[in-house]
Amino acid sequence: MTIPFEGVSLADQKSWYSELQDLGYTDLWSAEVNGLDAFVPLAVAAEHAPRMNLGTAVVPVYTRGPGLLAMSAAAIAELAPGRFSIGIGTSSDVIVERWNGIAFDEPFKRVRDTIRFLRAAFRGEKVDGEFETFATKGFRLGRPLPVPPDILVAALRPGMLKLASAEADGAITNWLSASDVKQVAATMGEGKTLAARIFVIPSEDAAMARMVGKIAISQYLNVAVYAAFHEWLGRGDDLKPMWEKWKEGDRSGATESIPDHVVDDLIVHGSAGQCKEHIMRYAENGIDVPIMMLIPTGYDMQKAVRELAP
Repeated sequence: MTIPFEGVSLADQKSWYSELQDLGYTDLWSAEVNGLDAFVPLAVAAEHAPRMNLGTAVVPVYTRGPGLLAMSAAAIAELAPGRFSIGIGTSSDVIVERWNGIAFDEPFKRVRDTIRFLRAAFRGEKVDGEFETFATKGFRLGRPLPVPPDILVAALRPGMLKLASAEADGAITNWLSASDVKQVAATMGEGKTLAARIFVIPSEDAAMARMVGKIAISQYLNVAVYAAFHEWLGRGDDLKPMWEKWKEGDRSGATESIPDHVVDDLIVHGSAGQCKEHIMRYAENGIDVPIMMLIPTGYDMQKAVRELAP
């Protein structure tokens, strides 16, 4: 499950995390965009759900320096030894450049260099040297890690998927259908963890779910990296009208042009039972860690969490 939950203060979510554990959920993964940071909710979860796996999906490699990123990860790894994975990714030019004033240069190399830095730092080594995208002189974690966290990479297309396979412990992907998973998994290869954030609207109001889903799809899949991802997946013909209208400035027309079947592929919706069956298709096709992301649309979220329990 993705945390923190929308519309509920972090202070009030402690009991939710305990209940999630009792309901049989195995993992809690945080996100980091423009709400809360990725690490504090996991610190709360580490205390109140002491048997659950924790992860970040994902933290940008630009907005924290490599040393600070290692320290933040080390804090959660110490709270939850053997249960924490750090997911890192490029994020986007909007978040990195427009919101944080940091140059979004050579994202592939920046992720690769960050993996290598974190590997060495988590081993307790003194990291001293020039990487292609940053330099570090004499950094060493001051508190040895009992269990180094796994490192997962946010990956969509072949380049980053292969990097995740070669140098990390796995990959985190999103905005794909259950049938798309086979193509992604085959590209990454075997022996690595593949996690996916899966967007869920637990409602039998299909018209409402599709309307909300189209809005979300138009906001994300017009970003260049996601557009390229869906071209690669073979969804270019379905999404071409949206992309054209979006470039023309016709936002409402772009949203309306998204076919219903694309929404049904990319957004899990329906009754709790139907949602669980749909999510299981992701697992059957190769997702090791299906991470539900509940999209709030006015339903009782706590009731939904209980009904969606494994």
